[in-house]
Amino acid sequence: MLRSHSAGTLRSSDIGSRVKLAGWVARRRDHGGVAFIDLRDYSGSVQVVISDEKVAAALRAEWCVLIDGVVTKRPSGNENLALPTGEIEVNCESLEVLSEAAALPFPVDSGEIVNVSEEVRLKYRYLDLRREGPSSALRLRSKVTSIIRSVMDNEGFLDIETPNLTRSTPEGARDFLVPVRLQPGSWYALPQSPQLFKQLLMVAGMERYYQIARCFRDEDFRADRQPEFTQLDIEMSFVDQSD
Repeated sequence: MLRSHSAGTLRSSDIGSRVKLAGWVARRRDHGGVAFIDLRDYSGSVQVVISDEKVAAALRAEWCVLIDGVVTKRPSGNENLALPTGEIEVNCESLEVLSEAAALPFPVDSGEIVNVSEEVRLKYRYLDLRREGPSSALRLRSKVTSIIRSVMDNEGFLDIETPNLTRSTPEGARDFLVPVRLQPGSWYALPQSPQLFKQLLMVAGMERYYQIARCFRDEDFRADRQPEFTQLDIEMSFVDQSD
């Protein structure tokens, strides 16, 4: 591992510890020969103090760096209690630039993006996903998915994947069609839902099935319509409405 700790997990209990951190430069501030950077990774951010002016002067936003240093308590009055790491900082003893960054098409670490088109955000999606909003949404989705799997497992459901290449079936929307390379004129259809497959599973005696299923529907773009979406799909046998 390149790093010993994650930036956002450092606390007062780590004071005096030597740490290796890797992440992105979120912000840089210069104060009388000493530079401060906020180092960000997946876990959060921590303030890093850099005494070497030459090293600090070259750093720019979103450069990826590796830092070796010691965790210290922030000077009295400089704490930031709004941050989980606000009581401590890391005194940098060595810094290695892992990757430089070109001029940014939009600010990454300044909260909401203003006056930036969705087209630009999607073009630079890897930068957009470093922002707190989109990043938090992905992490929340992951946690929700984990909770769903835990609950369904405790209720005795089987997580069964059904095919994504199937035949066209009449449902509420048009199918996305996929041509078959070795059989010109033949097509697969992407499933609008796993409906037929889960019914087959019930006949096969699976009894309790679930799947976090990807569904595809060739529909117009509207606020309540998406061509690709994910749903929790469930089917049970030998039950009534009270179950």
